[in-house]
Amino acid sequence: MNHSLGFMLADHDVDVWVGNVCGTRWSHGHISLSEKDKGTILSLAAFTQPEMVKMVEAAALLCPISYLDHITAQFPLRLVKIRVDKVIRALGIHELNFKSNLLTGLMVKQSVVIKSHLFFTTFLHEPHPLTTQFYFAGKNYCFNNSRVDIYLEYEPQPSSSKNLNHLFQMILKGTFAKYDFGKLRNMMKYGQLKPPVFDLSHIPDSLPLWLGYGGLDALADVNNVERTLKELQSKPELLYLENYAHLDFLLSVRANEDVYDHMIRFFKSLGKVRSS
Repeated sequence: MNHSLGFMLADHDVDVWVGNVCGTRWSHGHISLSEKDKGTILSLAAFTQPEMVKMVEAAALLCPISYLDHITAQFPLRLVKIRVDKVIRALGIHELNFKSNLLTGLMVKQSVVIKSHLFFTTFLHEPHPLTTQFYFAGKNYCFNNSRVDIYLEYEPQPSSSKNLNHLFQMILKGTFAKYDFGKLRNMMKYGQLKPPVFDLSHIPDSLPLWLGYGGLDALADVNNVERTLKELQSKPELLYLENYAHLDFLLSVRANEDVYDHMIRFFKSLGKVRSS
């Protein structure tokens, strides 16, 4: 519990809500939404919407995804290259479950992975000799190998195929924009041929922001994070860890000391959490 951000925040009398935005198995049975409708995964973009900002007093973001044109992560780049999104759409798959026989088989046929467990061990940590230089989000710094089997009981969760399509769109176009439905549906939904961009200057400078990012992050690349920072009105409090990759911010055995304590001090300075 001392290494879990959720429990650490709860210990400071913070109400912890688990956002279910990616179509996890716990989201099944929703009264109005199906796996076809699950929203995308861009938390930073939410703060460009005035109605969202009204509900938030302060925000802390861990290596947020915005622009993706500088990513070096081998896994998503390989999937983009072979246009797996088109294959998934052609098969009529609305929910992505990379532990399923169907998608594992698809990855094997595309020479991306060898076996499901090998793939997800690689996903979490470092390359197996058979999958050299195959990373999801950068080589992790302080990953605890003994926890892999525990993580694999729960991760990765299923997700809407729309999430994958949206990420591919941003990688290929170098944009930070809403989902592209195609010209006709864009006109119907947005009133314009192209999807609207997320205007980061709409995030008010009155909203206190804290942002952590890593020098080895191959998904939320440093160049893209710095581009994002330039477009913000405010000057967020920053934590830059040169030796951290994307998953280190959640799974590193040192994250409580390197990251979470820093974040909690930020909230304490605003009077948002109980002092120890």
